Amino acid sequence: MFGVRSRDKDVHFGVRERGRLVAHAGLVEAPVEVGERRLRVAGLGGVIVAPGMRGRGLARAVVNAAVEHARGTGAEFGLLFCLPDRVPLYRRLGWRELEGGMRVEQPGGVIAHPLHTMWTPLAEDAVWPDGPARLRSLPM
Repeated sequence: MFGVRSRDKDVHFGVRERGRLVAHAGLVEAPVEVGERRLRVAGLGGVIVAPGMRGRGLARAVVNAAVEHARGTGAEFGLLFCLPDRVPLYRRLGWRELEGGMRVEQPGGVIAHPLHTMWTPLAEDAVWPDGPARLRSLPM
């Protein structure tokens, strides 16, 4: 998407209706550095709801399931990249925009990710540190 290569997710969450997958979210461990600090991050991606099923709370269901699972992994933060029109949805779910965005790995080198970067605390009292942020892998 937007000329940015993404990586596969390791854990998947879905909602099925009549045997058909109608909502999905995926998670993957993501190596992030902010300044000199390395963070344990669960990367959320692949969030999609079938067009005819939107507006029923299915995105909330799969994202919340993924976040609850991520809390049990020891990750400090959840991280995602999203389109501008999705920012309000994630804000309602408790995610915050990362000022300054995130640099990410790509086959041709490191780039600034063109989408909005958002995070959510997974550990109690977790606060995103100040400084330039870099994902040391392909994005989610």
